[in-house]
Amino acid sequence: MRDEYSDIRIENESQGDFDEVEALTRKAFWNVNVPGCEEHYLAHVLRDHEDFIPELDFVARTADGSIVGNVMYTKTKLVGEDGGEMPILTFGPLSVHPAYQRRGIGKRLLEHSFQKAAALGYSAIVIFGDPGNYVARGFQSCQKFGVSTPDGKYPAAMLVKELCAGALAGEKWVYLDSPAYAYDSAAAAEFDKRFEPMKKEWQPGQEIFYILSHAVVQEG
Repeated sequence: MRDEYSDIRIENESQGDFDEVEALTRKAFWNVNVPGCEEHYLAHVLRDHEDFIPELDFVARTADGSIVGNVMYTKTKLVGEDGGEMPILTFGPLSVHPAYQRRGIGKRLLEHSFQKAAALGYSAIVIFGDPGNYVARGFQSCQKFGVSTPDGKYPAAMLVKELCAGALAGEKWVYLDSPAYAYDSAAAAEFDKRFEPMKKEWQPGQEIFYILSHAVVQEG
């Protein structure tokens, strides 16, 4: 049987796609992690930051030209025990239109972007996300790679993928997030007024997100 979405193509985002991607991101995240969302504003401001990587900004487009998915990458780094720095990547938002979720589009975006990232010479990716969504894509606990936050913790939601096997072996690392992800929530609220009103609601999954995002893996 023919794959319903075999005609979806993955390509770089263009300037003409910006508004559609932001609207898509809003729909994808609305009421998922918190009542409402701010990820569409993050997508809006990321593109102007020096850490943003346009070559790794991809959309999933249907045959009629509609955008149904997007992933954005930024540069970040790990600091080793000797103070040396390793440039790596993080991604987010990763957005798939609600009507197209659970159909493998996010997987296709990620697998395509992993190949392109490796070709650009990057050896690792660190993200904060639900392990249930990313373990199948090769991500593992940060503790397994000796990658901690600056306060020495190993968050359950901090996940690591080596694009080059053994790239992180034999050393402990501290992950430093890109300042590109620091934004003003008041500005995000103002930005949201540009869009069609949507009702902010509490969902049970938001409590799961809160628990996971605050959980820490213990050593030993």
